[in-house]
Amino acid sequence: MAVKICAFGVRDDELDVLQQVCSETGVDVTIIREEPGLEYAGHAKGCMGVTVSGQTWIGKELLDRYYELGVRYLTTRTRGYNHIDVDYARKIGIRCAFATYPPNSVAEFTVMMMLMCLRQYKQSIWRGQVNDFALSGLLGTDLGSLTVGVMGTGQIGFQVIRCLQGFGCKILAYDPYENDAVKPYAEYVSMDELFQRSDLLTLHLPYLPDTYHMINEESLKKMRDGVVIINCARGELADTESLIQGVESGKIGALGLDTVEGENGIVHGDHRIDILANRNIFYLRQFRNVVMTPHMAFFTQTSVDSMVKCGIRDILAMEAGEKCWDEI
Repeated sequence: MAVKICAFGVRDDELDVLQQVCSETGVDVTIIREEPGLEYAGHAKGCMGVTVSGQTWIGKELLDRYYELGVRYLTTRTRGYNHIDVDYARKIGIRCAFATYPPNSVAEFTVMMMLMCLRQYKQSIWRGQVNDFALSGLLGTDLGSLTVGVMGTGQIGFQVIRCLQGFGCKILAYDPYENDAVKPYAEYVSMDELFQRSDLLTLHLPYLPDTYHMINEESLKKMRDGVVIINCARGELADTESLIQGVESGKIGALGLDTVEGENGIVHGDHRIDILANRNIFYLRQFRNVVMTPHMAFFTQTSVDSMVKCGIRDILAMEAGEKCWDEI
């Protein structure tokens, strides 16, 4: 008898590979385009597992409902899993897993963000729309002349460091768990020293209680004037109000943000005719030296395919009693 899985929040770009992997594995999949919620939970009735995207909070009430319906496995088609109450899921007997994908997509996007911030990309594009081709105000900075601080040296952070090798910049690194493979390419320092010495800071840490708002008013005071900050990790790592104050005061020279706190329900959707209430996000994006993209650093075909396959195959591994390397 085929394992039944319910897939919520399925995007068009996921559909083909989802159907392919289910066909290959013999899974009976129910595809739901809507994000998971109590109003759609009934679709999971009789399903052994549920796979979700990362745009909706999966909390106690919804987890209880899934368990009542027979769900015992929950996977997220994202690397991050802070949108799931994992502790409560474990408590009631639902095992959870996250998705993995090659680090190249986010690492390459991160370097692109650095270059856009350093070479006045936003201003040059805006001006070109009104036929202003003057160079005034567009003077850039060579990446190779800077000291770059990389916060987090897991797979993505390490790949960023490798990508930066060709630019010739000085690279500093911080991670609570040092990676010996990184040491030939970067100098590990304390967090405070990283803040103090970096001209450009890029974030590649997970969102955990001890990383929440690690970029804040106090940490900004330790940084160099005109520091460039790149966040292609999790929005909650940086306090938005502190970022605004940093840009307005000139403490922050430029921001490259693929993710900001409070983005759930906004990113990955078309809101052209909607009234959006998150004032901080929309105030921040109006600055000439702030480049914002809609949480798309991961978004390549290779990464999407990998995340969808993880979402299905991790459920099958857990159900079969096999080792699931992505289990939370």
